[in-house]
Amino acid sequence: MNSLLIIDDDTQLTEVLDEYLVKFGFSVDCAHVPSDGIAKIKSSKPDLVILDVMLPEMDGFQVCKKLRAMSAYEDLPILMLTARGEVTDRVVGLELGADDYLAKPFDPRELVARVNSLLRRAPAKRNEADALQSNGLSLDPIAQQVTLNGERLNLTTMEYELLKLLMTHAGKTFSRDELMNELRGIDAELFSRAIDTLVSRVRQKLGDTDKPPKYIKTVWGRGYCFIGGV
Repeated sequence: MNSLLIIDDDTQLTEVLDEYLVKFGFSVDCAHVPSDGIAKIKSSKPDLVILDVMLPEMDGFQVCKKLRAMSAYEDLPILMLTARGEVTDRVVGLELGADDYLAKPFDPRELVARVNSLLRRAPAKRNEADALQSNGLSLDPIAQQVTLNGERLNLTTMEYELLKLLMTHAGKTFSRDELMNELRGIDAELFSRAIDTLVSRVRQKLGDTDKPPKYIKTVWGRGYCFIGGV
């Protein structure tokens, strides 16, 4: 479950957003002043911050700048909210390190879509230059190469993208629909076949056909999960 922190002094809005976002499976906490919000970020380490611009103590731009100056939060996804929709405000927010910008009033469904998009991008952003390692398996996102015990594996684009997605989110179970949505647009022909076939091909190339599996686990009734250790 992804955790969200909303920093907004509008208590009525935060209550509405809290109730709405929980329905989509998020864990939500709220702060109404920046000092409380920054303290909660340090203590609870949310996966994403929804940050209003117009705040007491300091505005959202200052909060964003303050967070980006701390190495621990330089990659923390930040979605800024504001009642002001001017282009200059959006530019300032993005230049200070905000990842996205949504002007009030907004449709809560769009907020959910923006949040999900940022959360999908966040792990790749944090690990963009780092090889993913597990039990002799190594995936290099820069070279787009996969090796197993030092030997390069010949994966198709879709096989590579599936493995990268699962390794980046190790421990998370993806349903078949979620995998299709995440991989959509790379190879449209994939979706005329079963997602299970793609997983099976990756397993074969990893030699991951024993029980229990070493890398990719089938979570019955739910989907697939990468379980490999270091």
